[in-house]
Amino acid sequence: MSWTQLHLTVEKAFAPQVELLMERLGALSVTLDDAADEALLEPAPGESPLWQQTRVTGLFAQETDHEWLRSEVDRLLGDEIGRRMELESLEERQWERAWLDDFRPMKFGRNLWICPDGQRPGEGNGTFIDLDPGLAFGTGTHPTTALCLNWLDGQQLNGANVMDFGCGSGILSVAALKLGASEVIAIDHDPQALEATRCNGEKNNVLDRLRVFHSASVPAVEVDFILANILAGTLIELEARLAAAIRPGGKIILSGLLSDQAASVSAAYTADFALSPPETMENWVLLEGRRR
Repeated sequence: MSWTQLHLTVEKAFAPQVELLMERLGALSVTLDDAADEALLEPAPGESPLWQQTRVTGLFAQETDHEWLRSEVDRLLGDEIGRRMELESLEERQWERAWLDDFRPMKFGRNLWICPDGQRPGEGNGTFIDLDPGLAFGTGTHPTTALCLNWLDGQQLNGANVMDFGCGSGILSVAALKLGASEVIAIDHDPQALEATRCNGEKNNVLDRLRVFHSASVPAVEVDFILANILAGTLIELEARLAAAIRPGGKIILSGLLSDQAASVSAAYTADFALSPPETMENWVLLEGRRR
């Protein structure tokens, strides 16, 4: 089966009108995304901000007449906007997994490798993690995850208890266990992330040392390491909770924040943690702290 996609880039004030129009023309789904590489980070609860230049995409049945779509857009929105319209055919695929076609083994630190299923690098030595992220965040391709993996490869984790808060695909949890941790408590609010973490734990033969919890039902624990690759605002909100879960002298890493957010996150954690200078990658930051 194939489909027709209609793309139209407009100023954000017109985006809701274009979205409604596509629905009335029979679109099976409508999505809005960024047309000009404009970051929108951490909107407040209940907010749904749009980009200054918003690309509205409608998905239509294959048999939808292209010329009719063009004429209706011109008639209802005017020729000036209609000239921006793009139409394309879209073949049926498992789109949520298509990006994995280009996922190859990646090395972090000196010896840690993240590998898609069944693949191994040419090098024979190292710690190998077989990963199937499914629909959950975390493959190592994003700088925030890469920073955390590089950091983990340089730690002495033998026998350590670790908490992975915001575990996503479970990539950091599995890496910690493969690098010698005795137990990892993996936490997320997304049931899909929890399932991906369990699956990746089983795939890497570490499920017996992996405890997976929804963020609303985490047991009282005290761990040696906390990994928190989330977002700056959430990290600030979680400070007291994370500080209470780590033993004196234990280490915490905070990632998922941009360079200009490092100061506010540091200020929230400095009372309970002695923080090291930030590590950066492509304007993303990792902060390491030791519990006072």
